[in-house]
Amino acid sequence: MPRQAVLFRLGDEHYAVSIDLVREVNLLQPITRLPATPDFVEGVINLRGRVIPVIDLRRRLGLPADPPGREARIVVVEHHGETLGMIVDGVSEVFTVDPAAVEPPSPYVVSVDTQFITGILKLPERLVVLLDLARILSESEQQELVEFQQEAEGREFHE
Repeated sequence: MPRQAVLFRLGDEHYAVSIDLVREVNLLQPITRLPATPDFVEGVINLRGRVIPVIDLRRRLGLPADPPGREARIVVVEHHGETLGMIVDGVSEVFTVDPAAVEPPSPYVVSVDTQFITGILKLPERLVVLLDLARILSESEQQELVEFQQEAEGREFHE
């Protein structure tokens, strides 16, 4: 259970991930698309000379597609030792998680597959879905992203 978490939005729902896994939050920037990638993979970005894969978290979680708005951000996280960007609709705050306010995930409470969820945080004004980043990608999907990243790094890549 994370002690502190980064709160972000996907549509009208609020989600959070452990702050320990978040490296930075960036404005949405141009993404280079790669052929033959899973539908939730947007492509890669050049982050200060480093090529990192970017996924559309909405699509990965099975939520309805919606074009990114002006508050959209790329949350850069560590995932199984690799750096990964996740597109979200907006990032609002860092907050402390009270373990007493967390309930186990229920498929009747949220619209996201519960395999991605560690719990539901009850706040006075809303519910927050706590995501388990370790489960966002399977081992084979993680390996596939690493291969796409290496392939993109091998090409001429400009910011």
